[in-house]
Order: sequence, then structure tokens, then C-alpha cells
Amino acid sequence: MTDLASDWHYPLLNMFWTMMIFFFWVAWLFLLFRIIIDIFRSHDLNGFAKAAWTLFVIILPFFAVLVYLIARGSGMQSRDRDQAVAIDKAQREYIRSAAGAGTDNTADQLNKLADLRQRGVLTDAEFENQKVKLLA
Repeated sequence: MTDLASDWHYPLLNMFWTMMIFFFWVAWLFLLFRIIIDIFRSHDLNGFAKAAWTLFVIILPFFAVLVYLIARGSGMQSRDRDQAVAIDKAQREYIRSAAGAGTDNTADQLNKLADLRQRGVLTDAEFENQKVKLLA
């Protein structure tokens, strides 16, 4: 009878508690998967240690997550930072190589056009036409 009364008199409160439970459940799953990913991403753990941590997290999840965060929490931060730096470096190198190839190619073509003009193969008007096409 109290459940029916609570549903009838406090529907907004019940919805609030349901949303809170759902939020904490999603946060818990996020944290759990985040720790499992960190276990397998860690280069300083050997296979046995990874298996032990994984079993510990699966068998005693609440206790294991707290122990893992206390024991290896700062390592998680440094691994995240190292991975972000590596991704940023790779992305910058790719952008430089992609942008640099187009710039070098245009500069090479302009040098060839200037060489052709100096040798008399191209007139000044033809050189200017070709230069405008390249730079456009």
C-alpha cells in the first residue's frame, strides 16, 4: 500500500530517484570500463598482472575499482597524457606532410616556370598566366 501511495503522492520524487539511480549506474559502468581499458593499455604490467587485475575487478568490482584508483590512479593520468601527446604529434606530422607536399609542389612548379622564362621558352605574358593558374 505504501508503494501505491508513494507513486500517487510523489511521482516527481520517484522520477528524480530513478534518474539518479540511472545516472550513477551509467557513471559506474563508465568508470568500470575505463579501468579495464587502462589495465590492458598499461605497458608496465605484464600479462599475469593484467589478468590478476581483470579478475579482481570482475570478482570484487567496487573494492577493486577503489584499490585500482588508489594504487594506479596517477598512472592513468600520465598514460592518458602520453597518449594525447602521441596522437597530437602524429596528427601535426600528418598535417605538415600533407600541407608541405602541396607547397613544395607549387614552389617547384614556379621554379620550373621561372627557369623556362629565363631560357626563353616562355614569354613574360605566358609566365604570368601560368603563375596565376598555379597560385589560384
